[in-house]
Amino acid sequence: MTRFTHNLLLSLLIGLLSVGPALANSSGMNAGKKVINVLVYTKNGKGYVHDNIPATVACIQKLGREQGFSVTVADEPTVFTEENLRNYTLLIFASTNNDVFDTDAQRLVFRRYIEAGGGFVGIHSVLGTERNWLWFKRMMGGTFAWHPHFQPLTVNVIATKHPSVAGLPKVWEKQDECYFIKEMSPGPTVIMAHDLGSVDAKDSTETAKIRAFGGPFTALYPAAWYYEYDGGHTWCTSLGHAKPDYEDPVFVQHLLGGITYVAGLVTKIDYGKAYAITRDDTLR
Repeated sequence: MTRFTHNLLLSLLIGLLSVGPALANSSGMNAGKKVINVLVYTKNGKGYVHDNIPATVACIQKLGREQGFSVTVADEPTVFTEENLRNYTLLIFASTNNDVFDTDAQRLVFRRYIEAGGGFVGIHSVLGTERNWLWFKRMMGGTFAWHPHFQPLTVNVIATKHPSVAGLPKVWEKQDECYFIKEMSPGPTVIMAHDLGSVDAKDSTETAKIRAFGGPFTALYPAAWYYEYDGGHTWCTSLGHAKPDYEDPVFVQHLLGGITYVAGLVTKIDYGKAYAITRDDTLR
């Protein structure tokens, strides 16, 4: 059993939770006068592009107005300069997929932002982003492998005290896609998990794939998690495929909780802590 599998199994079985100080005040994220600036990044590489992206952007912009944080939206990697990224508390990759940078210099800037103590929120198909970049895949805990067809699913809350599940049902019935991961890496702590018993295979091929991609997870499979990675603070949810999710109060609360959690951990973007010289430098 790999260390990652062991960590995730522990999370699923006993609900490991060790959250840092987060701004979980639902009445406003910057109620403590902290200035929070968010960059929402929407670029996709060649391949499938989700039609939920405009809805995601509109949802986050609305949350910004309601909660008192600023939102900048970008779909070109030219925004990835150290001078620019130092202005942002966290970056949100909204259903990005495949290669979202044009150059390794841009990848290095992203990595150094994380090393400098930056925040990262990933939504849905972010798991399929930068599939050939090991450092990024390690930050995600793995990379996209496959998902069954869109269908009603049951999602179980594992870490009941985490801000991203505050106010959510402990057993959440929703329509979505159950994303399976390959190339798993150690580190992330699971917050929510798919009930694999609720995943309906439409044919024998899907049944075999669910069994194969599920690996050691025979009952529950990670759906959302957080990770203190390489100096930065990350939170990801594999949920959020459908456009209506971004007007659903339950899902919006889940998303706001993840943003709030990461924003509460980021104190200062300090490039003095960044050490990478190339995108693939050995992880410290």
